[in-house]
Amino acid sequence: MDRTPVSDADVCIVGAGPAGGIVAHRLAESGASVVVLEAGPRFDGDRREQLERHIRPGLGGPWEMGGPRDAFSSSGESFYPLNAARVKGVGGTTLHWQGMVMRLHERDFELDARHGVGADWPIGYDDLRPYYAAAERELGVAGAADNPYAPPRDEPYPLPAFRPSHSDSIFAEACERLGIDMHSVGNARNSEPYDGRSPCVGYGTCKPVCPSGAKYTAESHVEKAEAAGARVIDRARVRRLEHDAAGERVVAAAYTTPDGETHRQTATQFVLACGGVENVRLLLLSDSDRYPDGLANSSGAVGRYFMDHLFAGAGGRLDRPTRQNHVGFNTSECHQFYDDADPVNGLKLEFLNYAGPSPVIDALHADTWGDDLRDQLDERYGTHVSMGALVEQLPREDNYVGLDPETTDDLGDPVPEIHWSVGERTRAALSRANEIQTRVLDELGVEDRWTVGSDETGPAYHHMGTTRMGDDPESSVVDADCRAHDLGNLWISGSSVFPTGGAMNPTLTIAALSVRLAESLRAELG
Repeated sequence: MDRTPVSDADVCIVGAGPAGGIVAHRLAESGASVVVLEAGPRFDGDRREQLERHIRPGLGGPWEMGGPRDAFSSSGESFYPLNAARVKGVGGTTLHWQGMVMRLHERDFELDARHGVGADWPIGYDDLRPYYAAAERELGVAGAADNPYAPPRDEPYPLPAFRPSHSDSIFAEACERLGIDMHSVGNARNSEPYDGRSPCVGYGTCKPVCPSGAKYTAESHVEKAEAAGARVIDRARVRRLEHDAAGERVVAAAYTTPDGETHRQTATQFVLACGGVENVRLLLLSDSDRYPDGLANSSGAVGRYFMDHLFAGAGGRLDRPTRQNHVGFNTSECHQFYDDADPVNGLKLEFLNYAGPSPVIDALHADTWGDDLRDQLDERYGTHVSMGALVEQLPREDNYVGLDPETTDDLGDPVPEIHWSVGERTRAALSRANEIQTRVLDELGVEDRWTVGSDETGPAYHHMGTTRMGDDPESSVVDADCRAHDLGNLWISGSSVFPTGGAMNPTLTIAALSVRLAESLRAELG
């Protein structure tokens, strides 16, 4: 592939995930000359189909993460498993996501004003409301307006919601008796044909891969961008952004190709869209005399306030069929305990559709064969239920992404260091989620219990907050339009600009902000 720079580019975008793909498509469609530089490969169809034939639940995926290219270090009280959380490649982390999409609540934009914790966004829910609707159309969201706790909306979802799963109906019996509301949840997974993709056929492996193509991945926006004239260069690892003598504008992105060649991509405007970790790493690697602490970092906030969602869960076994692993991650949720709670951290409950052991994994590790194996699988499979919860982590300055100068990648650049800890307020919210889950499981009479609580919790792999937006250049990295305070032609797209993370999966908000950023950039280009 020709990986040489594009001459006379209007916009250079670093990263080909949902943020970069949406911005690239919107700008290319408006006539701008767009080039996208992606560090990872393009997973072509033939190779992907070959890999999918070997995919089984729980056996990992084909996304080539790990090794010297993806080295990292972890510090702080809690180990952060970074490479389990991301994919480098055309499509980004949507290549292996579960596809859950919902809007942040109104309180998420006003957390400090309402509760005296966290931070306020420089924009409110009403500012993002029309862009949320556009993002739902871009991703193809299946949902229903049956959630009484959701923020207001002006139009229906593009696709009808998925019907509640069989285990959802089991949970509904207990929740009705306990006064706990259940409602549908938005899925970026086709419930009927949409945007050239098939409907879901219930293969049950949304993560690591959707064989039918029903689940949205950013590959679709990258393809649309290319059809509109954008150029996408894969395996182009941007290692530094260069600025002009005054330090007011970025002039080039320096990148290395697989053959060891280094190129400089010039452009009028630059967009960072490579995630909450790599956005930071690139800015810190781009230090200079003008920016000794990293590009666009006069505030010292680059890398600070790293957030993720925490997981709380509980489950066990019922003496009845539950029919697991036939539909996506979850089809029903509960946002009843999200707003105005104590502790203040938002939480949403999930009724999961993949409880219990996988028959394939059990069979691969069994000591028996034939009828005995069949009987063993019949006994173990399809009688489990489980609940999950996402819990909000409030922004803390001492949770950060930095550079580890003692460890370098295969090109000799310092690797990212993740310094991450879970505070007592968050642990209290995790315990609260477990208490609600326990009430539901008690009501159902679930046996052989397991619980993931504050001591066992781990991240949900949603990187947020490391280049936060704000009105004050002394305490934030980008303004309300996602433009860097320090450089007039540098924009940052993605969840790294979130001042707070709420407890909602971030991709729909990433998409909404990307649509909004593209609109601002289009006006800038004239």
